[in-house]
Amino acid sequence: MPPSARELRGQAVQRVQSGLFGLAAVMLVVGLANIINDRARMTEGFGPKPTAQSTASDSTANTDPLADIGVVPSALPSEVPVNTTSPANAPR
Repeated sequence: MPPSARELRGQAVQRVQSGLFGLAAVMLVVGLANIINDRARMTEGFGPKPTAQSTASDSTANTDPLADIGVVPSALPSEVPVNTTSPANAPR
């Protein structure tokens, strides 16, 4: 038995409702992304300006802790990690 006119109309209304809901969801996501992007641009302008000069204290402050204790090789070729334990003082 074919669907009645009332059933066909109900299906059409349901399709329109789900389409409008989907369109509203997409608009909401795009609007939120636009707000987040605008806020990121606003806060980007307020941050401190990077300086091109580096000092000796900056280079010592940016050391790798794993390279300092000798776990990984140092990124700087002139730097030698200091071994705090010697074979004579090693616990047995």
